[in-house]
Amino acid sequence: MEKKKRPVGNEAGRNDGKMPQMKRKQTFSAPAAEPVSLPEDVVVGRNAVTEALKSGRAVNRLLVAEGDGQGSIREIVRLARESGAIVETVARSKIEAAARGFRHQGVLAYTSPVDYMPLDELLEAARAKSDAPFLLLLDELEDPHNLGAILRTADAVSVDGVLIPRRRSCPLSATVAKTSAGAVEYVPVARIGNIAQTIKALKDEGFWIIGADMDGTADYFDADLTGATVLVVGSEGRGISRIVRDNCDILVKIPMLGKINSLNVSVAGAVLMYESLRQRQQKGKP
Repeated sequence: MEKKKRPVGNEAGRNDGKMPQMKRKQTFSAPAAEPVSLPEDVVVGRNAVTEALKSGRAVNRLLVAEGDGQGSIREIVRLARESGAIVETVARSKIEAAARGFRHQGVLAYTSPVDYMPLDELLEAARAKSDAPFLLLLDELEDPHNLGAILRTADAVSVDGVLIPRRRSCPLSATVAKTSAGAVEYVPVARIGNIAQTIKALKDEGFWIIGADMDGTADYFDADLTGATVLVVGSEGRGISRIVRDNCDILVKIPMLGKINSLNVSVAGAVLMYESLRQRQQKGKP
């Protein structure tokens, strides 16, 4: 029996004399990834950080990679320390994570969304506004959301200024600015060094130092909050530190009648700030 040949070429039904076309596979390219960008409060690279410092931009913290302390880095560190920024030497991997793929050259700076006001200028402006200024001192407050919420209330009650220690405290940042709903643009904020020394200087200026403490000797509504006052609010977990507590003129407490024995620090701060406003309005003070 004669075997049939498999048809090829024209014999396969094609009459154009060409080889049969292979069907192309349809391919799909993955959508392009969103471009990675740095947060508004992060500056990377030696030139960029140097220019930020030289321009007077407020820098909260400078990170320098371990082993990169020579050359232009030395000048950057000097400028940062002169500006009052905290300088930290960290593992290069920490900077790489924060830089999000941008070329950092071993240096990264966290900046403030607004400039801090020198303490003497803040006091001068507060005195010009009122003969009984009301200031807020935040002792080792660490959560940027709490700081933002406090600044929002401080603007609402027209606090004359907020004082933040340079170390172990949350600085102004993009997160703080967002949480404050823009209040960071209107409430003067000063960074201070030694808290105990600052409190002593404020006492010499005629301020009464009133600390918020759950073991306070007086309920907050029984304390006079109408004079030249510095209200001290402590950290989220520990409250005000011992050295600050010892330097306060009076410690006030918020009565707690329920099962929970503490309030969120931004809520407690709001209660006390509005009590000061209520008392001042009753006495006809601005």
